[in-house]
Amino acid sequence: MRLSRLLIVALLLGFATLPSLYAQTAGSPYSVIVPVTDTSAVQRDQAFATALGQVLTRVAGGQDLRGNAGYPDALGSAGSIVQKFQYQRAATGLTLAVDFEPGSVRRLVTKLGVASTGIKPPVLLLVQGDDGALFDQTALASLAAAAAARGTNVVYPAAGSTLDLAKLGAADSATLAAVNQQYHTGLVLLGKLHGGSADWTLISGGQAQHWSSQGATEDTLLATAGTGMVDRIGKQLNVVGASVSEGKLWVSGLKSALDYANLLATLQADPSVRQVSTLGAQDDGVLLYVKAALPLSGLAANLAASGRLLLKGEPHQGADANLRWVH
Repeated sequence: MRLSRLLIVALLLGFATLPSLYAQTAGSPYSVIVPVTDTSAVQRDQAFATALGQVLTRVAGGQDLRGNAGYPDALGSAGSIVQKFQYQRAATGLTLAVDFEPGSVRRLVTKLGVASTGIKPPVLLLVQGDDGALFDQTALASLAAAAAARGTNVVYPAAGSTLDLAKLGAADSATLAAVNQQYHTGLVLLGKLHGGSADWTLISGGQAQHWSSQGATEDTLLATAGTGMVDRIGKQLNVVGASVSEGKLWVSGLKSALDYANLLATLQADPSVRQVSTLGAQDDGVLLYVKAALPLSGLAANLAASGRLLLKGEPHQGADANLRWVH
């Protein structure tokens, strides 16, 4: 059945009661664990400020808020919006788990004058050592800490992961679909350490960025990679427009009315999207009119980061941006 006929069925069914498509698999964006040296009030308050800085960056979509007016005062009063906290003993020492009140954080982000591009999905870390084996969570602690300090969550491969790293590095659509199904993200960092250097590939929305780095120690290499990863994600995804943009978005690869329904739900759930309507359909694609707080190219990149869409859509006449739905 052609998509145009399926669209009629989908429109008749309606989408008002569609549930949210994804859960935040890496935990609440309002929860952070930070290291502390003791349980004193001074250390606790410093930990609250550090934790809030990470949460604010995360909720603002990875944007650097440190230069915004009111930011130091916000960190200074971080304790006032803490919902709960708990000290924990970890292999690396004492830590403090902090949960902030979500509504208060969102209001604070708005007060800081930030047009949020939405909370980014986590980055799947697939890093190999000299022997070709994947590093586990403990080995990647310095990379994860560097990413967390900039508001970026990470996830780790499941035990016995069978993902084909070569296909991932080539941004193979089927392999990326498998990543989305299991880890709910379109962001993947591939790494290969060899001696005092490493090669890195960041996959975002089906597009690859490559770079190399050097470091005196393994931890230095990994921490530098975490910072470099966040910088590259930010340059691609944190493209905030000065005003509301509007344009036409072409999405191909839709095989059913359910795909179409899920696409609309994805767009409607994006905080930067102000309006979306269907202009027409042809074969397996649909042309949408979209009004958003981002330029259409930035919106497309952010949508692709979710893992359900790729920046590999076939060009379509009249469209300002092109995407392809992932199955």
